[in-house]
Amino acid sequence: MSLTTRTIAAAAGVALLLATAACSAERDADTEETGGAAAEGSLIGIAMPTKSLERWNKDGAHLESLLQDAGYETDLQFADNKVDQQITQLQNMINQDPAVLVIASIDGTALAPVLAQAKEKDITVIAYDRLINGTEDVDYYATFDNYEVGQMQGEFIVEQLGLDTGAGPFNLEPFAGSPDDNNAKFFFSGAWDVLGEYVTSGQLVVPSGKAPASNDEWSSIGIQGWSSETAQAEMENRLNSFYGSDKVDVVLSPNDSLALGIQQALEGAGYTVGVDWPLVTGQDADEANVENMIAGKQAMTVWKDTRTLGDQVATMVDQVLAGETVSVNDEESYNNEVKVVPTYLLPPVVVTKDTIQSTLIDSGFYTAADVGL
Repeated sequence: MSLTTRTIAAAAGVALLLATAACSAERDADTEETGGAAAEGSLIGIAMPTKSLERWNKDGAHLESLLQDAGYETDLQFADNKVDQQITQLQNMINQDPAVLVIASIDGTALAPVLAQAKEKDITVIAYDRLINGTEDVDYYATFDNYEVGQMQGEFIVEQLGLDTGAGPFNLEPFAGSPDDNNAKFFFSGAWDVLGEYVTSGQLVVPSGKAPASNDEWSSIGIQGWSSETAQAEMENRLNSFYGSDKVDVVLSPNDSLALGIQQALEGAGYTVGVDWPLVTGQDADEANVENMIAGKQAMTVWKDTRTLGDQVATMVDQVLAGETVSVNDEESYNNEVKVVPTYLLPPVVVTKDTIQSTLIDSGFYTAADVGL
């Protein structure tokens, strides 16, 4: 799909996101008729991975606010990116007999035993943004189309560099997300399915040699815990070890946290915006990265309006407690190695410097002052 087509799709996506926000108000109004009676006295446990990334703070606060406004009691916990801590938090929640657990997992392969405890108490489990693997005891999954996120990043690179018209060669350095995050493989696969042919043809060259031979090897370049500091150190190592007079032209960064570290490494190596600064991708539309887009340090981000994810999960909680059919729109794609988990997918949107106003600000995600406009 071309960037023009993506632009049209993005506009449609923004329209859907705005419509979803309106629907959130309708959902609140309908609570008394659906989940309202069930909500009274019901506890919802919310497990988030960490407070160290901006997006998880926003996700947790937004979902908790929605559920409390609907009349639920909530227990929101952040686990500092420590798997054992998240498991302990979940055990404590289970001991309180919640009606539903909403879990954004740190390690999607580590929760089977604790979820078995939840199942013994008939607690419904909704995986939030990250799939929980290796267990039958996850009931639903809500996320964005993570493969499409990677495709958007790859297609942006193709069109910006003119790869589809034969331009090149360009020096590329690819990064992948945390190996324990199931979403990271979808991000990389989406991008590499677009970019891989240009690596094979020689239009994209990877001087560091860190170009996975296949999508299945994505974790070989994964950055544990989505750490900005680790990404910075890795980029510094690549620049010092594999670049002399040559320059890197493009960096595939799967998210904004990694992009920040990569940008720090580029600054430290003497790269200058407007002179030799490479194209850098991202995801999440974190405030610092939007500011860096305005400054010319980041070419794009893929925005996942997590308000709409929270809205959807709150609706799913209502539906569970009202005994209604839970809304899903994908019952094929997300196999957790034990079962195909019924999933609700939301649309991501490409944001560039030129579209910050029409996407992030017009939707109310940020004010102009937040990002220095």
